[in-house]
Amino acid sequence: MSRLTACDAMVFVDLETTGANFANDRIIEIGLLEVDRDGAREWSALVDPGRPVSPFIANLTGIDTAMVETAPTFAQLAPELLAKLQGRLFIAHNARFDYGFLKHEFKRVGVDFRAARLCTVKLSRALFPEHRRHNLDALVERFGLKVDDRHRALADARVLWELWRRWHALVPEATLRAAVERIAGLPELPPQLDPALFNELPEAPGAYAVFGKDGALLAVKRASNIRQQLFAHFAPAKRDSALARGAWRIEWRETAGELGARLREFELSAARRRTSEELCSWQLVCHGEGDFRPVLVFARDVDFARAEDLYGLYRNPREATLALRKLTDAHRLCHYFTGIGDSRAGEACASHKQRNCRGACIGKEPVALHSARLMAALAKNRIRAWPYPGPIAMVERDEFGMREDAHVIDAWSYLGTASDETTLRSMFESALERDNSERPHFDAEIYRIVDKYLKDNRLRIITGTTWPLREC
Repeated sequence: MSRLTACDAMVFVDLETTGANFANDRIIEIGLLEVDRDGAREWSALVDPGRPVSPFIANLTGIDTAMVETAPTFAQLAPELLAKLQGRLFIAHNARFDYGFLKHEFKRVGVDFRAARLCTVKLSRALFPEHRRHNLDALVERFGLKVDDRHRALADARVLWELWRRWHALVPEATLRAAVERIAGLPELPPQLDPALFNELPEAPGAYAVFGKDGALLAVKRASNIRQQLFAHFAPAKRDSALARGAWRIEWRETAGELGARLREFELSAARRRTSEELCSWQLVCHGEGDFRPVLVFARDVDFARAEDLYGLYRNPREATLALRKLTDAHRLCHYFTGIGDSRAGEACASHKQRNCRGACIGKEPVALHSARLMAALAKNRIRAWPYPGPIAMVERDEFGMREDAHVIDAWSYLGTASDETTLRSMFESALERDNSERPHFDAEIYRIVDKYLKDNRLRIITGTTWPLREC
């Protein structure tokens, strides 16, 4: 038997499924190759998914509806399968896919499945960084492996075992061991933290919060890989940091992508946030024909989500005034007509005395022209009124197409995230049933996060103003 690295008991796993979405798709075949000091043993089973197998999947795998409709269900296989997986290093190609599907299937039958896991895609990248492609077909070709029944679960699990042995023959043991330990992510956690974190943390985007012994929030961060980033806090070099010493509990929210991670970070940091009573903005108000001037307005008095002609978001009047002064001087605007300082009508403002104002204050520059220049200067800071008649869902998919999140936003306020249409419908209905006094109001942080993604126009948008749900 070849040398083992990082774990004496391993199981090479491959699944075939009806699709790639954890919430909606099901397993149709499981292939395992158990390896330990007693040798290697194979096990495989077809699984009844309780639904038809699509022609695409049937063509890809050779597994059709007729083959699985008389097979055992996952619930029937679960006890035997769990016994084969427990206590072993879970190894799969794109382990997030196979581990995620099994974890979801076990959860449906009331089993909290956890396992240390290793992704052979990541291991291949670490061992052979000179190559660009690391999918299974590329590795089969690169290492000259013989494969029968590609896209059948047991056949693909055998390929992984062959790759493992081939890599042991090509790569120094110390190098391979270090790569496995780094990818499997098995740091020494502080003694006060639950060691089950080893197996629970997802290798996925999202956000996490670290709490102290007394429940105090120590840190909230977003991550492209929750598991990797969190464990980095407890690396040997950081073991004596305040965060590592003070962490007693960790909470996280897995997401499909970056937008979800930012929204979940916002959600987890709720205990730290304080709604500012001084949140303010400049609003252009007409003082006469062609005469527009900025007036400071507050979010407590004006609904920033729906108001027009707002420019800039500021924590307090001091910050707003400082920003307006800088803009006024940079664009050679008049202090009197922008409300800076204590200039009087008809008198030269302080800026004109310094030869930086074009003279609107003393009639040298037409007021309408000054207003036009003021509007142009403010334009890049304009706050968009909420551009929809009601709530929307911004649909985000992960890079593998396995997870889809619908982030529900209304009036620049985050209402939550749905992972299925039933939940999404319920959230939309609740939002639409609110009267005006109950409707959410403008949230400056959500505005900054969401507006960028709406302008990028990369995410699918669903509105809740008509039924059935429709894209726009």
